[in-house]
Amino acid sequence: MKRPKLAVVLLLLGVLLAYLMFMKRHYGASEPDAYRAPPPPQRGPAKLAVAPGRNSQFGIMFDAGSTGTRIHVFEFQMERNAPKLAHETFRAIEPGLSAYADHPEEVAGLTELLKVAESSIPPSSWTLTPVVLKATAGLRLLDGAKAKHLLDTVRALFTDSPFLSRDDSVSVMDGTDEGKTSSLSPGDLHSPDASTVGMLDLGGGSTQITFSPQDEKTIQTSPIDHIRSFRMFNSTHTVYTHSYLGLGLMSARLSVLGGIEAPPLEGSTELVSPCLAPESSGSWEHADVVYRVTGQKAGEPVYEACRTKVEKVLYRKVVPVSEAADVDFYAFSYYYDRAVDLGLIGEETGGTVRVVDYMEAAKRVCSSRPVSPLQSPFLCLDLVYISVLLHELGFPPNKQFKLARTINQVETSWALGATFHYIEFLKSH
Repeated sequence: MKRPKLAVVLLLLGVLLAYLMFMKRHYGASEPDAYRAPPPPQRGPAKLAVAPGRNSQFGIMFDAGSTGTRIHVFEFQMERNAPKLAHETFRAIEPGLSAYADHPEEVAGLTELLKVAESSIPPSSWTLTPVVLKATAGLRLLDGAKAKHLLDTVRALFTDSPFLSRDDSVSVMDGTDEGKTSSLSPGDLHSPDASTVGMLDLGGGSTQITFSPQDEKTIQTSPIDHIRSFRMFNSTHTVYTHSYLGLGLMSARLSVLGGIEAPPLEGSTELVSPCLAPESSGSWEHADVVYRVTGQKAGEPVYEACRTKVEKVLYRKVVPVSEAADVDFYAFSYYYDRAVDLGLIGEETGGTVRVVDYMEAAKRVCSSRPVSPLQSPFLCLDLVYISVLLHELGFPPNKQFKLARTINQVETSWALGATFHYIEFLKSH
């Protein structure tokens, strides 16, 4: 597939998926959001409009993930039938929003990202530009009261900004929504076909798979909550999508290390794992807890012992999809990062990786000493987990994925489709 057409396909798929999230949130199809505070007074005009003399509409989306917060500032060229993405400004900061659970006042650091938006949008459009924050797995794993306090703080920050902030501007996405608004890229929304590309995303707290099934068997045999059908642009679209909460790479690390299924005794934070080099030791912080992690005594080869442990952690937690083996997939986030760590792809250019590449790399890393002090002691665990997860999802060893951070200079993220549909909602209300 030629690159421009692929970009078109990716964008439409993402926007179509975001539409279902939009319908679910605004027409009562989802459960009440346990973390949402009572709505503050609504600001800005009842209906969204384009600034006088301009043919552009801007939108600001904060993606508050488990390991960092990212801002996407989109500029859409407004056309008769559908908008067209003209430009994106992207920035990211660490750590994730959930790291401030006990110190919510520190989220004022988001003002740095708001300044990025101010410098990217003409002042005449500020009051017409919606600002939205959607938190993902990191906040879904937090205590409800702490998550609510964090979101209240962000909501107050947005209310004081020059942008359009409403009662629904700050919220926690559920896992289904995150999967449905899977990664996408720029293109022309007039394209009628979005059936040929799938999306895989491996975050810190959750992992998602999304594609448009072409085999009726997939639709008939998949769990009912994995299949979604909806109408958009005068056509009916069906997608397979699911988000596995707790199976993101950082959450999986904790499970594999034994911090969930066999937590340390009260007062202890020591974890022993076969996925670490024998008799090695170190520290690891996760969800505000610092663990002391050590490898087991020399015995069974590390790769085999670690794979057995990972398989137990994933046992019956993932639904395989046979059709996925025949779909072209893009893979993002930690799939990309670990491939970069191994030198399988360029950090800036991306590339292609097969399931067996992760598997062979895992065998090599697990059986050798770190090549440098900078190599993560968890690289063996991470690679074993990725290779087993892909196998459990139904991908054969030779299945190849396209890895990219950006497509046509736009960050790969669910944020584009979600922003587009939020703007469309504001226009109609």
